[in-house]
Amino acid sequence: MLHVEILHWSGCPSLPEARERLDAALGRAGADADIEVREVTTDAEAEELGFYGSPTILLEGRDVEPPPPHARPALTCRLYPAPGGRIAPVPSHQSLDRAIQEALTRCRS
Repeated sequence: MLHVEILHWSGCPSLPEARERLDAALGRAGADADIEVREVTTDAEAEELGFYGSPTILLEGRDVEPPPPHARPALTCRLYPAPGGRIAPVPSHQSLDRAIQEALTRCRS
């Protein structure tokens, strides 16, 4: 069973869509998961958790889409790379599928 954390700040408008995409990706992979939804409320907590904006999804402690090297943890909205060079407020289906497969492989090793 995968351990999944969804980190967010209160009122994040992207949280519902991120959860829907995550649930769909877990379903496609046939993966069981223990999902913890956790609100981040302070900058210190953001730093401690590696919270680079809302929503952040961690699979087995690893970010599904690692942020760029210059990014700093913060209580802000998160932007993810999207197909076609665009940006989006949630991870792409492809990023989630890839991250889940990598997490499952690590768990089986």
